[in-house]
Amino acid sequence: MVELVGLAAGATLTLIVVALHYAKGTGWEAPEDISQEVLEQRAATVPETDFAEPYNRSIGGGGAVAIPAGEAEGELGEGEAVEEEDEGFDPDDIADDEVEYYEIEFAKEGETIEVANNETILDAGEEEGWDLPYACREGQCISCAGHIEDGPATDHIRHSNNDSLMDDDMEEGYCLTCVAYPTSEFTIETGESP
Repeated sequence: MVELVGLAAGATLTLIVVALHYAKGTGWEAPEDISQEVLEQRAATVPETDFAEPYNRSIGGGGAVAIPAGEAEGELGEGEAVEEEDEGFDPDDIADDEVEYYEIEFAKEGETIEVANNETILDAGEEEGWDLPYACREGQCISCAGHIEDGPATDHIRHSNNDSLMDDDMEEGYCLTCVAYPTSEFTIETGESP
């Protein structure tokens, strides 16, 4: 019985102490928010630049202003010509009676085959059963790149799409075999990238 009375007395005393503690308050206060002050101090230590603020830049940087369609006409001076870029071509537009065949030597495979001007270098090699490198098959990577030994690639092939090779690469003889169509005879080393 003594244990029961002692237990009850201890519980009662604990409840009274807790009630008094909360009635009086803990005395703890949240510190003031200094985040803005810290940011201002850090900003003061960074030197001023002429760079645009990040939120003022367009995606990809630069923040160029778009010119509405039709407003840029007449911008060229007299005598200036617009150089049209070869944006690729559609091999399906080649009529059946205009299809030409070229002897293409695949150096690493050690064979020469005929390739039509409406067939890609990659497709022609695969038809021979060769395991040639490729990934996207759309001219957007350089997994299928090959090197034409006979000079600038543009002298020997046309790309239907080229999002990966620079003009300098093509001057050195590199092409994307998945979108390269022959326009003359040449030797190519497949699996060679710039």
